[in-house]
Amino acid sequence: MLASALFPTASAHAQGLPGSSEIANNFQAPALPDFNQLVQQFDQHNRDGAWELRNQLVHQANTLNPQFGGGVAHSIDQALDVVFPGLVAQKQEAARAAQGPVEPMTPAPARGPHIDTGACPADARVCVDIDGRRTWLQDGHGNVTHVASAMAPGKPGQDTPRGTFNVNRKVKDEISYEFNNAPMPYAIYFTNNGHAFHEGSPAYDSAGCVRLPNQDAIAFWNHLNIGDKVFIY
Repeated sequence: MLASALFPTASAHAQGLPGSSEIANNFQAPALPDFNQLVQQFDQHNRDGAWELRNQLVHQANTLNPQFGGGVAHSIDQALDVVFPGLVAQKQEAARAAQGPVEPMTPAPARGPHIDTGACPADARVCVDIDGRRTWLQDGHGNVTHVASAMAPGKPGQDTPRGTFNVNRKVKDEISYEFNNAPMPYAIYFTNNGHAFHEGSPAYDSAGCVRLPNQDAIAFWNHLNIGDKVFIY
């Protein structure tokens, strides 16, 4: 039963599975429905039903506390891999394939370390100039260390928020549960409403995130840490 893999209260066997204690700790809020009962309707032959339940649980976790949603998803995925080997990888690969090929584009040339940093304060670790469609990294003392070759902010009506924020969560192999499990590699969240820097095609505007080409997304991932200051203007 999937219940024995996801929840330690479902059976004694669950206590030996990876991530079971983390999952239990994140689903003790009295406002949640009884997910043990939901789990018990699936057997080991219902892989699609198990995946659907997994997405429901992760959505609930992100709604209750976005800061810990990624950790809950990781724990559930570990448990799913025990009961349904390869299911997580299969579904994530299908989500990537559904996106189709990305049209190649010529990235804008990097402006180098000597750029006009505009209104961005010296202590910010990452800056975003939405109107200028540019973003760069700083060392915390006003020195530019990396300029993204291209970027795409949120489209009108789903604008990337402007202001001062802090990195609150990083999920390397993230997917978007809101947009049909679309891949969001190297996701670096800076709000509790799902706004993040992540790898994606900058050829078209996003639903509020800051999309970056692959190498820039990796550079941002390696540079930024939880608590780092994000300035968007």
